Amino acid sequence: MTGLVLLGDEAIGQGALDAGLSSVYAYPGTPSTEITEYIQRSKEAVERPIHTRWSANEKTAMEAGLGMSYAGKRAMVCMKHVGLNVAADAFINAAMTGVNGGLVVVAADDPSMHSSQNEQDSRYYGKFAMIPVLEPATQQEAYQMTRYGFDLSESTGLPVMLRITTRLAHSRSEVVRSENRAENKLKLPADLKQFILLPALARKRFKLLLSSQENLEKESATSGHNRIEAGEDPSRGIIACGLAYNYYREVAAEAGLDHPVLKISQYPVPAELLNDFVLKVDRVVVLEEGAPIIEESLKGVLENVYQIGGRLNGLLPRDGELNPLLVKKALKIPMKTPLEVPSIVRSRPPALCKGCSHIDMYNALNEALEPYGSGRVFSDIGCYTLGALPPYNAINSCVDMGASVTMAKGASDAGLRPAVAVIGDSTFTHSGMTGLLDAVVEQTPITVIISDNSTTGMTGGQKSHATDRLPGICRGLGVEEEHLRVMNPLKKHHDANKQMVAEELAYEGVSVIISQRECIQTASRRKTRKF
Repeated sequence: MTGLVLLGDEAIGQGALDAGLSSVYAYPGTPSTEITEYIQRSKEAVERPIHTRWSANEKTAMEAGLGMSYAGKRAMVCMKHVGLNVAADAFINAAMTGVNGGLVVVAADDPSMHSSQNEQDSRYYGKFAMIPVLEPATQQEAYQMTRYGFDLSESTGLPVMLRITTRLAHSRSEVVRSENRAENKLKLPADLKQFILLPALARKRFKLLLSSQENLEKESATSGHNRIEAGEDPSRGIIACGLAYNYYREVAAEAGLDHPVLKISQYPVPAELLNDFVLKVDRVVVLEEGAPIIEESLKGVLENVYQIGGRLNGLLPRDGELNPLLVKKALKIPMKTPLEVPSIVRSRPPALCKGCSHIDMYNALNEALEPYGSGRVFSDIGCYTLGALPPYNAINSCVDMGASVTMAKGASDAGLRPAVAVIGDSTFTHSGMTGLLDAVVEQTPITVIISDNSTTGMTGGQKSHATDRLPGICRGLGVEEEHLRVMNPLKKHHDANKQMVAEELAYEGVSVIISQRECIQTASRRKTRKF
């Protein structure tokens, strides 16, 4: 195919389009803005059509992208490095939930703070989340790695970070396109509990994430994005990351240098690769944009320097809490045989309180959803997350504060009908309002159920900012009056509540149902105090 002269940002946008992109979610911020603008201007994006509208912030963008991925389609989320701080809650937890459709997160760093308030290095976020990170050196690599990133995301079941810096984002070069890929079809996750991060499920997901690390290193070793280039002068070895590789090649050509080079563009970097390279040279110079992340890691992976024991080498377990028994074991201190727990002691899973208003809300919702099938309810963090457990089995996600609304929006953008969000009153005012605003601006067909128990119930019954304000907030955000309903979640109103939910599920627009009854615990305490 013919070449195009593109900015690095534009190369990423074109790479995503050619990779079968279904949506881009972003909030504008230099040096990442041009990625989304390029896709928005694309004739192909309009014709397909691809979702390209701006999000209210980076957090809602990340969650909507995760919702699009939940529905099986390919999504890209773009932000500058400080925007990743806003999205961090969803970003880190997305590594725990994994993905269904390919999900690429572009983080554009700004060394020297040309238009930013700090120089933070987004690779640390990728390392912290334990997901693959790609760092292109050229515009052509930016294009190719975007395409590769979607494939890598789906093959590993993880989101993939594409980390770029200002100079690559805002400089131009020729880019040769590859063949177009068709968009993914709508497809729900094979495990409808995959995206529910209740502690019992999250522990399993974390072990799964840990077990994937060895394969991620193997992929980094075999993909071709990390490679050793031979040189005649081993007095110095150069480790060059991303764009820094170009800087070294330019200097080497001018000065006639011919040192061995280890080019790094994919993380995690295999320890074996670093060892093989370092053992063949006299000294090492590390060139990298941003923080010394590779330089810091060298002491931890190089052989014959000094031995380090701990969580990385298995001396201590990689997951779970540290405790005195584990410390004794690591230090080879003799231990007494621990006492056995009596068989009469059994763990009891948490449950909704008897008389809880969430119970009646879920019963009405479940029956109203029967004609559509399961896998359509995005929930949030609060007591109502227990709706994931029997006998309700009512929800399909719990990712971070506020994600229910934006994940429902993203899934709806992907074509899932109906898409339902369940969120508590306190969580709604914490992080749900911005997601609802996105939906109202675009008139996205979603049904939002605010289960209002007039308190922050999960943390002990603190006063909720939403008490007596929810209808006014929703009207202020633009929810139409005829689709702003109030439910009385009591068993005697079950048939009417079921009918109300069914009517709003059928509406092709934004609807909000406020399920309103005081928390049974705070009501009891209030009556006790009054007595």
